[in-house]
Amino acid sequence: MTEADDPEHTDHPDSSQYIVIGIILAVFTAIEVAISFSAVPTEVAIPSLIVLTVLKFLLVILWFMHLRFDSGWYRRLFAFGLAVALAIYAATISLMLYAGSNRPA
Repeated sequence: MTEADDPEHTDHPDSSQYIVIGIILAVFTAIEVAISFSAVPTEVAIPSLIVLTVLKFLLVILWFMHLRFDSGWYRRLFAFGLAVALAIYAATISLMLYAGSNRPA
């Protein structure tokens, strides 16, 4: 039985979709590098980089890890991990900004 005959794999993306996703990931990475090396204000750069990172994370787990086709438990597990990571990033950035604003002159 080939993959095309298997009803479980009929919705899986074909090679062209993987190429498109790869190009999108490369473009997102180029934008991230451009933001990090340019004079973009921190108030714009940090949220932009976080949004791009989350989008790349979602693209990778949904397409390359086939999470769209797996059990809902796996989606919840990855969503929880993403929420924890974002909370840690937010706490770290907040602490760094707070510590920077309370330095003696």
